[in-house]
Amino acid sequence: MLDELQRSSNRKKQKEEAHLTDREVEIIRLIEKEYNNKQIAETLFISERTVETHRKNIFRKTNTNSVIGLVKYAYEHKLI
Repeated sequence: MLDELQRSSNRKKQKEEAHLTDREVEIIRLIEKEYNNKQIAETLFISERTVETHRKNIFRKTNTNSVIGLVKYAYEHKLI
């Protein structure tokens, strides 16, 4: 239990570093599962254009420019 609280606290800290929103973290997790924009949009009940905007913001905030770089960033910062 204490371990889980600590992990949750660490995740919050990591997320705050890049100032990612909960929705952006959710999208990163779907990207990591190899979902494309259309699948992400359908899963989250948002438009593909909104997904594209989120992706653009995620890449900017995390200083990455590829999906591989983003997934690596997400693992290093314990977002997934």
